[in-house]
Amino acid sequence: MSVKSKILQLTFLNGAGKKTNVALPDAIENLTAVTVERAMNQIAQADSFSKDGVDLYKVPQSASYIERTVTSLFDHTRN
Repeated sequence: MSVKSKILQLTFLNGAGKKTNVALPDAIENLTAVTVERAMNQIAQADSFSKDGVDLYKVPQSASYIERTVTSLFDHTRN
């Protein structure tokens, strides 16, 4: 049995210059690059997310839809 899933992954540089990702599993499919980049810029400008004093989503870098297929060979956990 195969299970397919699709996420929208947003990649930013944080305040320390390191990459950080946000994975959105229920994102609308077929968003345009302009729409996603605009949303990412709004997230960055909101300056609302930090950890240990470092802004998490400072500079938008990229956005990608990622599709994943999991094919189970066996699963004894299902009864």
